[in-house]
Amino acid sequence: MGKWKRSSKALIEKFHVFMGGFEGLESKKMFGYPCYFKNGNMLTGLHEENWVLRLSEKDRNDIQQLGAIPFEPLGRKMREYVLLPACILSDSVALKKWIDHSLNFVSTLPPK
Repeated sequence: MGKWKRSSKALIEKFHVFMGGFEGLESKKMFGYPCYFKNGNMLTGLHEENWVLRLSEKDRNDIQQLGAIPFEPLGRKMREYVLLPACILSDSVALKKWIDHSLNFVSTLPPK
């Protein structure tokens, strides 16, 4: 099993700058990677050079049509999480839309 790589400074900066536009979120690290939480539930984070997003089943199905793939660290699928494709990461309007979808979904979960 290989060691996970750190996210690049550029990706971390983009992540924090972009997520700074959303209110009511808590930033903390998980497994050494920056993440954002709503009511104690993770909604997004980084893993290596990937941006991870938590979505409802319908939204996961929709975003996979755009190239997102399930998040499977160490070969174990994390059921509600996907890795965002480059076409979304390079489009701030699309990225905001999908983060809004994630916020809507995570807001339905019981607080931790």
